Amino acid sequence: MTRQEGFTSLTEPTIRGRVKDVLGAPLAQSLSVSQCRSGIHTSEKKVYNMSVPVVDINRKPLMPTTASRARRWIKLGEATPFFNKGIFCVRLNREPSGEEKQDIAVGVDPGSKKEGFTVKSETRKMMRKVRRQRKTPYRQNRKNRSHGGLVPSTKARWQWKLNILKQLCKIYPITDFVVEDIKVKSKGKRNWDKIFSPLQIGKTWFYKQLRILGNVELKQGWETAELRNAAGLKKTSKKMAEVFEAHCVDSWVLANWLIGGHIKPDNVNIICISPIHLHRRQLHILQPAKGSVRKLYGGTRSCGFKRGSLVKHSKYRFVYIGGMINNRVSLHSIINGKRLCQNAKPSDIIFKTYNIWKMHYMH
Repeated sequence: MTRQEGFTSLTEPTIRGRVKDVLGAPLAQSLSVSQCRSGIHTSEKKVYNMSVPVVDINRKPLMPTTASRARRWIKLGEATPFFNKGIFCVRLNREPSGEEKQDIAVGVDPGSKKEGFTVKSETRKMMRKVRRQRKTPYRQNRKNRSHGGLVPSTKARWQWKLNILKQLCKIYPITDFVVEDIKVKSKGKRNWDKIFSPLQIGKTWFYKQLRILGNVELKQGWETAELRNAAGLKKTSKKMAEVFEAHCVDSWVLANWLIGGHIKPDNVNIICISPIHLHRRQLHILQPAKGSVRKLYGGTRSCGFKRGSLVKHSKYRFVYIGGMINNRVSLHSIINGKRLCQNAKPSDIIFKTYNIWKMHYMH
């Protein structure tokens, strides 16, 4: 069966509020809500049709499986569950039944504020047919010819996209990447045209790094629109909306163009992720208060737990670590990020996995 997952990432999240409200971290969902039998309880009763990544004994990615099959493997002792940056995965404790892997492609729809990523594989029936008939010429790799280096802000923007794709490569056997090639207009100025713009320099570096991970196919914006129209799909004008039609619709048609196998998306569930911002220091906070004692502020740990980590609490079950007050930890919901408490005892918390982003599922 063809599996596909949609990811929407916030490139520049606008987090505002009081210090104690933003010290926390991720909205990380461990299992799909349909897997609540495994011990994760949620207040929502939606069922998400998300696949479970599978790796072998050597942590080499295999084809993903369904949640029901993963539960059966765990119950029979054939697989061990674990978390990979907040994503629930299983590791086979036996040799896989087959070494055959389908081609898996990632569609990438870059954006300024949000962008879409779709991981898609082909059906077994279509695998041989598409491989025989597909003609996908691509230009040869060439050296990065941009002048000058990457400025920190530009590198951070494109490195965030690259980190997401690297993380996906750890849990899916990805072979190809299809990216919508965004363009920048020339201003007719010599110096500007010579070095282009930070956007041009950044994407050139991004493509070079991406080709290390696998084959890269580029599509122009008008080509993506033609693929979307041919599939009868529409894209919303609200680019900040956390819906499939915002960015993932384009990433889906890009991945489907290479892999094939579907006319319409069979899974429009998305995972919304954004980077974790940890406050390490602020100079005005570090000024001595009364009694020449500086107030505790920032840092990456709360009572020994790294902020943003996915943990299990005796009362609130699966939550993530926030800030710290008087040797007590604040806990946040993995469903909506709401703070559940500020006085959790470290002894009541069991660490599960580190995390690098805030994440929640949308249906």
